[in-house]
Amino acid sequence: MKPSEIKELSTAEIRERIQTEKESLARLKMNHAISPLDNPQQIVVARRNIARLKTILRQREINQ
Repeated sequence: MKPSEIKELSTAEIRERIQTEKESLARLKMNHAISPLDNPQQIVVARRNIARLKTILRQREINQ
C-alpha cells in the first residue's frame, strides 16, 4: 500500500486497516511458526504496511 493511497483514506478507515493488518500479521507469524511460509517476505511487507498506516495517522494527529 502506497502512502498516496493511505492519505486518501479517512482516519477511521486507517484505524480499521491497522487492526486488520495486525490480525493478518499475527496469522502469518503463527502459520510461519507451524510450517515455513512459501514467501516469508509477506511478514516484512505486513509490518511495513502497519508502520506506514501508523505514520500517516500520527501525522494527522500532529497537524490537528
